[in-house]
Amino acid sequence: MSVKEIHSKPEITAATFPALHTFLRGYFHEDVADEYGTPLEAAEQFCDDAETDERVAVAKEWTQLMQVLHGRPVAEINQALTTKLGGAVRLSEEEVQQVSGVFTRCLAVKQRHA
Repeated sequence: MSVKEIHSKPEITAATFPALHTFLRGYFHEDVADEYGTPLEAAEQFCDDAETDERVAVAKEWTQLMQVLHGRPVAEINQALTTKLGGAVRLSEEEVQQVSGVFTRCLAVKQRHA
């Protein structure tokens, strides 16, 4: 394995993050405020609504995306979530952290039940 392969990060596309793309289009859409209140509440609702496999896939892809974008400005995170992955919600730094916490809890629940 070359050094480039070890350190390369996945391209941020709907094809690379298919579960996250589906989540963003279904929950982080232009009516998120009317339907859920906040992005945090939308993520929590998703975790309540989704089947375990879907919930875990989205949580893992969110975590992977946040690792890829670690240290990047929130504007770049929002560009990935909207332009590249199909969401319609722009998050604050605090909301990024809150949603990350929701998905961390989703993964922790799965691991306890596995």
